[in-house]
Amino acid sequence: MKIKKQEHNKKGAFFIEEDGEWIAEMTYYREGMRKLVIDHTEVSEKLKGKGIATKLVQAAVKYARERNLLIKPVCPFAKKVLESSEEYEDVLTR
Repeated sequence: MKIKKQEHNKKGAFFIEEDGEWIAEMTYYREGMRKLVIDHTEVSEKLKGKGIATKLVQAAVKYARERNLLIKPVCPFAKKVLESSEEYEDVLTR
């Protein structure tokens, strides 16, 4: 499964698509020039328990690192993932 990214104006999403339908998504909006605010993560029932939501967060981290951005997680899941490891300290902001 390939994680795709879509952005329009200041809103965007990392998602997995199957047969034209998003079956997993993590949405964000931009706050200023350097900050992504992750506001929602959702995975379809058929993908639950496979670590897909964590992979979406990791895709956002990779994107942020490549572009020298910071991530502010307001989504409870993304917040839990990002605050659970020092590995993400370089992109995490509160």
